[in-house]
Amino acid sequence: MIKVAIAGGTGYTAGELIRLLVNHPEVEIVAVLSSSAAGQEVSSVHRDLIGDTNLKFSSNLESENGRIEPDILFLTLGHGLSRGYLKDIGVSKGCKIVDLGNDFRLDSIYNSEEFVYGLCELNREAIKVANYVANPGCFATSITLALLPLAAREELSNEVHVHAITGSTGAGKRKSDTSHFSYRDSNISVYKPFTHQHLGEIKKVLSGAAAIGDFPQINFVPIRGDFTRGIFASIYTKVKGDCSLEQMVTKYKEYYNSSSFVKISDSPLSLKEVVNTNKALLHIESHNGYWHITSVIDNLLKGASGQAVQNMNLMFGLDETCGLKLKGSAF
Repeated sequence: MIKVAIAGGTGYTAGELIRLLVNHPEVEIVAVLSSSAAGQEVSSVHRDLIGDTNLKFSSNLESENGRIEPDILFLTLGHGLSRGYLKDIGVSKGCKIVDLGNDFRLDSIYNSEEFVYGLCELNREAIKVANYVANPGCFATSITLALLPLAAREELSNEVHVHAITGSTGAGKRKSDTSHFSYRDSNISVYKPFTHQHLGEIKKVLSGAAAIGDFPQINFVPIRGDFTRGIFASIYTKVKGDCSLEQMVTKYKEYYNSSSFVKISDSPLSLKEVVNTNKALLHIESHNGYWHITSVIDNLLKGASGQAVQNMNLMFGLDETCGLKLKGSAF
């Protein structure tokens, strides 16, 4: 059994991660770390886990029986906190790490070792031999997966336009004016237009896949949605050369042929098809010389904790889908 520790265990992504790993056939959760909830039962915070686990939060890796030495540590901390936390907690050299924050997505070096960018559909082989993995951001996952087949074929040469709407869980568990029910309910709003923090990793990954330094401008307008979970991204751009819709769809299907979770839909999409799953679904259309790609994911699963488990499976030689064959919620 893989011994797992989770740091920052009270948040939305941590709760989703615990739910997945409690039911994972190859995992034993040995520690759920939280300084604010130490001593409390995990199910007192993540109430849906009542009866599923007797785990309690702890403040560190020390226990009555000595120090806990996990095989892998998941970091579900606030952005910018992972580097300092790793120095303070002092994990053993053999412990693998998956960071769900943004500390290592752009600046990937830590202790002379590199965090591999954990987009499985791009870096599967590198993840298999990695000790450290930087889990992609939720918007970055949705947008990058939509554009990777074009970038890999060096067909992106024009500006890319993205409008993407996310559920309230994307804002994290900490309360703010814009995550308050009274604001969020029956409301949508734009935030961080053209400046969202995920733009850096999107450009880095796509320019790397295209092997070009001067990548086209990505105009990204994020939108707060009045729902709990999911990302719906609407993306359009022009590409090099002529191509029929059938040919473009075939390119996408061939690119993701080996992917267990990225699928191309011949019909228009909605969030209901992916909520509570680790799927990323794409739909492609052509309009007046523009290619329009719709990309939908669950921001807490394929956009966070599900992708983290997918990375863990690869790192430990397991089937990529282990513990991730989830039932969607269609209604």
